[in-house]
Amino acid sequence: MRTQHFHKSNARKPRHLLSLSFIVPALFFMNCSANETTQDLYAVPDNLPEEVINAVPEWAREAIWYQIFVERFRSGDDNNQPTLWGIEGSWPHNKPDTWAPTEWGRDWYSKEDWAMESGLPFYETVHMRRYGGDLQGVIDKLDYLADLGITAIYFNPLNDSPSLHKYDVRNYHHIDIFFGPDPEGDAALIAGEDPADPSTWVWTSADLLFLELIKQARVRDIRVIMDYSWNHTGSTFWAWKDVLEKQQESEYADWYRIDTFDNPEEGTSFSYRGWAGVAELPEFRRHGEGAYLPIIHSELAPADLHPELKRHIFAVTRRWLDPYSNGDTSLGVDGFRLDVAELIPARFWREYRKFVRSINPEAYLVGELWWDDWPDKLLNPNPWLQGDIFDANMNYRWYMPTRSYFGAAEPVIAVPGVYVVHIDSVSSGVSRDVVLAQMNLTSSHDSPRFMTSMLNKGQYKYRANPRENRQYNLRRADEVTIRQMDMVLLKKFTDAGAPHIWMGDEMGMWGADDPDTRKPLIWPDIEFEPESADPFNRRRGTDTVTFDHSRHQLYRELIALRRANPVLALGGKTYTLADDDRLILGYERYDGSNLIVVLMNSDDVEHQLLYDTDTIDAAVLALQSNPVHDLRLREETLAGLSSGDEVDLLYSIGGARIDTTDGNTEIILPPLSGIVLRLK
Repeated sequence: MRTQHFHKSNARKPRHLLSLSFIVPALFFMNCSANETTQDLYAVPDNLPEEVINAVPEWAREAIWYQIFVERFRSGDDNNQPTLWGIEGSWPHNKPDTWAPTEWGRDWYSKEDWAMESGLPFYETVHMRRYGGDLQGVIDKLDYLADLGITAIYFNPLNDSPSLHKYDVRNYHHIDIFFGPDPEGDAALIAGEDPADPSTWVWTSADLLFLELIKQARVRDIRVIMDYSWNHTGSTFWAWKDVLEKQQESEYADWYRIDTFDNPEEGTSFSYRGWAGVAELPEFRRHGEGAYLPIIHSELAPADLHPELKRHIFAVTRRWLDPYSNGDTSLGVDGFRLDVAELIPARFWREYRKFVRSINPEAYLVGELWWDDWPDKLLNPNPWLQGDIFDANMNYRWYMPTRSYFGAAEPVIAVPGVYVVHIDSVSSGVSRDVVLAQMNLTSSHDSPRFMTSMLNKGQYKYRANPRENRQYNLRRADEVTIRQMDMVLLKKFTDAGAPHIWMGDEMGMWGADDPDTRKPLIWPDIEFEPESADPFNRRRGTDTVTFDHSRHQLYRELIALRRANPVLALGGKTYTLADDDRLILGYERYDGSNLIVVLMNSDDVEHQLLYDTDTIDAAVLALQSNPVHDLRLREETLAGLSSGDEVDLLYSIGGARIDTTDGNTEIILPPLSGIVLRLK
């Protein structure tokens, strides 16, 4: 941040928060007053038991994830609204002097007066927008999340930053000043620190409000993880500003990928690498042989980050895992989602895991491991999921084939037998615990919303926006698409892997790829203008924008189904039916005493079938090679059933039903329907 913009305000400060900002550091110093002890706090342990390093946290296997982008979630405080000085340094840089926060209920594609005056196109001015979402807004809606059935929150970056997305970090160790109650006061506190020296760090009002949020979430049995990128900073990051000022004389120059410094005598000017070519995201340098080889396990590439940069990262990590430095990790976060993880050396990640687990053995680490060859091939995350780096990844690989099968999207998977092969390959090569802890998602802040992705049948994420594809449909989905979405949701909430919800999908929201996936949430107590504008002035209809209670109820029911039947989260899985003629997919979830059957009809005609526990499709079972498909356990479960056992209907969509007359169990599956049965 630029200190000339940060000044103490004469406005009243929340005294209880400001007083705590000095109490908490005092507690910290009681535990690490000596410099040697402080150094030890950021050292990687060399004697941590392998079982602590390798174990996947048990709680993560039963998690129901809800991802929150705070700025667009909810505004709970009218006194901390974003200002022009607070977002300086974010792209685009030519913000008009008349800029102001955007009204929450505005038609997304209509431009504000300041945006019209700028003369810039919609897809530049939209990145300048701020709506004023904050941590108080999240706290106010924790009961909503608990009622929905959420057990874990994944926060997009909370670190202090000038941008909307906050991957252009200004301070790693502080919560964004506009997410708390006193932005100007927090800016003044931060300006008094030496950011390179953790002993000078204070707790701002935003930091303390986040700790209160963690406490309030814990009361509701909700876990919390934070999002960090250890790959790059923002252009307003304190170390980068020092580099810009001092050039090669800066003690932080070796932290970054700098090609040349300003040197008039040699005719060179300052040149550096920004992540993905983005100037606002200067990238960290890798040190060592093979620094940029894409081979994470190769001993030929023992690259690492700068040791002092690592120390800073470890200090930030410890701060949020154990905020009072007293070993009580229940007061801190439960883990981290790590951005662009495949770009960072494996040596760093292995040390990072040891460091994190030495503080909290139950901390969850999930990597963003996405593209191998854009836009055709997703990355195989298995090398990062062997117990020494991450517990799970953001499982886009689960959604891509599932969308292709149930949504008839490119590349189309036309029959269930082919789908089974694809979806099995996603979970092969890793342990059963990893499979169960995977973050299975249908959309995120970085992809089109679930509804819009299912409506547009093109290749996943490729040209998934109206800028690159003027035929891209921006409207609310039709009823057929909605029913296809229901099929995907039934699969997700009965499948192995932890279900993930991108905030607002349960409200019935739609939107193209970034930035349209980041609309403010459509809470029922906020009136929204109908969506009728278009970013390119194309002719379109009008869609009413309102909280969809029927979609919300569906999510509540599916979450309740999963939580009431732990076998859906923890049990084995076997595909027992893949009827390519009738387009019926069937699988079973089981443990030693429970057997749940899921049957889904993707055809456009109704089918009836008898369920017989003695019938197993050997051709389908031959496809199983994943440890999660524990056939021995399934046989034990079936052995506990007798011919007189009953079939209990747990859930159905699309009008699916059972008929148990004449001593048989007949299952009726209308087009695009599914049913969940329990044998007892």
